[in-house]
Amino acid sequence: MSHDHLLDEEQLALVEGVREFTQQVVAPVSAQHDKEKTFPYKVIAEMGEMGLFGLPIPEEYGGQGGDYFTLCLALEELAKVDQSVAMTLEAGVSLGMMPLLKFGTEAQKQQWLPSLAEAKNLAGFGLTEPGAGSDAGGTQTKATLDNGTWTINGNKEFITNSGTDITSMVTVTAVTGQDEISTIIVPTDTPGFTAEPAYDKVGWNASDTHPLTLNDVQVPEENLLGERGRGYANFLGILDEGRIAIAAVATGAAQGCVDESVAYAKTRHSFGRPIGDNQAISFKIARMQARAYSARAAYYTAAKKLIAGEPFKTEAAIAKMVASEAAMDNARDATQVFGGYGFMNETLVARHYRDSKILEIGEGTTEVQLMLIARSLGL
Repeated sequence: MSHDHLLDEEQLALVEGVREFTQQVVAPVSAQHDKEKTFPYKVIAEMGEMGLFGLPIPEEYGGQGGDYFTLCLALEELAKVDQSVAMTLEAGVSLGMMPLLKFGTEAQKQQWLPSLAEAKNLAGFGLTEPGAGSDAGGTQTKATLDNGTWTINGNKEFITNSGTDITSMVTVTAVTGQDEISTIIVPTDTPGFTAEPAYDKVGWNASDTHPLTLNDVQVPEENLLGERGRGYANFLGILDEGRIAIAAVATGAAQGCVDESVAYAKTRHSFGRPIGDNQAISFKIARMQARAYSARAAYYTAAKKLIAGEPFKTEAAIAKMVASEAAMDNARDATQVFGGYGFMNETLVARHYRDSKILEIGEGTTEVQLMLIARSLGL
C-alpha cells in the first residue's frame, strides 16, 4: 500500500538507497543517541557523503541538482526510524540552505553552499524569539547599519542546528528600520554570537536545538541576505516549502509506527494466538495505515505543485496538518499495541511517541495551518 506508482526509477532508487542506509547506519545507534542526547556526527557525515544534504541544491554549488520532492522522499525514509536525524536534514536544507539558494548573492552562494551541501558544515535559521513564535512579525532583535557594518542585538529561541561543532552560520531575522524586517547571515565564530546551553527536550533528543544570544554582533553589510526589508516575506515563502518537508518527516513517523506495529502484532502472542488476530488490534493498525497513506498523498500533492511552479501554499498547510496529526495519532496507537514495551524508551514506538508531538507545533502550529486553510476558502 504505497504510492510507488507515482515515482520514477531514479526516485525509487533513492528511496531504496536511503531505506538501506537507515537500517544499516541510522537504526543501530538511534536509541543510544536518544538516551545520551548526543548529536550523531558520524551519521550526518555519511549522509553528507551520500549527497542527501545536497539533494535539491544545483551541482554548481556542490549539490545533486535534484528537486525538493526528492529531498522529501529521503526525509520520509529517515523519519521512519529516527526523527532527530530526519530533522537535522530537514532544517539543514529547508531552513539552512534554501534561504541562501533563493535569496543569496552569487558570492554568498559560492561561499556557503558547497560545504553545507556536503554536510561538512550545518546552517540554522534564527527566526523564533522568546516573544515571537507564530507571530514572527513581533520580532524584537534589532540590527543597525553603520559605516558598512551591521550591529545585531537580540535573542532567538528553539533554533535547530545552531550549536553543533560543525555549524558555520545562522541566518537571523532582525528589525532593520520602521516596520522593516531583514535577514542577515551571521557566521557562528562572530564575537558576541552565543549558542546557549542546549534545551532539555521531551523528544528529538539527538537533534541540536539552542537559544541564541546576539550581543553587539558585528557583520559586514554584504551579509544582508536578500533585499533589505524583505526578510519577513522571504521567510514566509521558506516556511511554506518547509511545511512540505515537515509533512514528509511526519509521514515517515506515521508509517514507521505502522511498520513496527504490524511486525509486533504478528509475533506477540496473547491467549494462545498472535495479538494481530484480534480485530481490536488489527483494526487499530488498519486505521493507522489509512492515516499514513493519506498523509503521503497530501505531501506528494503539495511537493508536485511546488516543483511544477504552481501555487502550493494551501496544499502545504493541509499536508503539514494532516501528516503531523497522523504521526501523533499513530504514535499513540502504536504505543497501545506494544503495551508495556511501548512505554520503554529503547523501543522505536516510544521514541515516536515522544518525538511526534512537536510535529504539530514546529514550522507553523496546527492552528496556523487551519488559519491558512480557512483563509484560502475566503473565510
